[in-house]
Amino acid sequence: SFVIMMRLRGRRAGPLTKMRCILPERSDSRRELNMKNRKKDTRWMALLAMMVAVELVLVATGIGLIPLPVIKATTLHIPVILGAVLLGPLAGGILGAVFGLSSMWINTTAPGLLAFAFSPFMSTTGLPGALKAVWIAVGCRILIGVVSGWLWIALKRVRVNDYIALPVVGVAGAMTNTVLVMGSIYFLLAQQYAEVKNVALDAVFALVMATVTASGIPEAIAAAVLVTAVGKALLRLTGTVPQRGLAGESGASES
Repeated sequence: SFVIMMRLRGRRAGPLTKMRCILPERSDSRRELNMKNRKKDTRWMALLAMMVAVELVLVATGIGLIPLPVIKATTLHIPVILGAVLLGPLAGGILGAVFGLSSMWINTTAPGLLAFAFSPFMSTTGLPGALKAVWIAVGCRILIGVVSGWLWIALKRVRVNDYIALPVVGVAGAMTNTVLVMGSIYFLLAQQYAEVKNVALDAVFALVMATVTASGIPEAIAAAVLVTAVGKALLRLTGTVPQRGLAGESGASES
C-alpha cells in the first residue's frame, strides 16, 4: 500500500510540476510583449512630437502659410500627410488639428480677406459663423490626416509599390484640404465671400473653382513630389513603425 500511495503522489505531482514550468515561461513572454509595446508607444509618441515640431517651425518661419491676395497657400499639409503615412490615421488627425489651430491663430493675429472663414474670432455672423470657421480651420484639416492615413493603409494592404502609393496619398491629402476648405466656404459662407470679393452671389462658384485651380493644383503637385521623396527616406530611416487608427488600435505597419 505504501508503494501504491507513493506512485499516486508521483502521478499527481507530474501535471503540477509541468504547470510550474509553464507559468514562468508565460509570464516572461508577457513581460517581453509589454516591454515591446511600451517601446512602440514611446517611439510612436516621439515621432509624432517630431512631426508637430516640424509644423510649428513652418508656422514660426512663415513657410507654413504663405499670404496670397485672397487666401494663404500652405505647406503645412505636407507633415500632416507624412505623419499619417508613418504613424497612421490617429497621428494624421492630431497633426491636422495642429495645422488647423495654427491656421486659426495666424488668421486671428494677421487677418487676411478670408480671415472670417478660418478664425471664430473674426466671424461676421456671430456664433454660427464662429462654428463654421472652426469646422473649416480645424475640422477639414483633421480629415487630411485621417484620409491620408487610411488611404495609405488600404494601398499597402493590396501591396501597391511605395513609389506609386506615396504620390497618390500626397495628392489625395492635398486635394482633401483644398476641396473641403473651399467647398465649405462655398456652401457655408458664400454670402460673406461674395461681399469680401465685391461680386454677385452667382459668381462665387467660379471664384472658388479658380482658387482651387490656382492654389490647389500646385499644392497637390508639391505634395506628390515632397511626400514621395521625404516619405520614402523616412520610411527607410524609421523602419517598422506602429500605426494607429482613430480608436488607437494598431493598423498596418510598413517599412
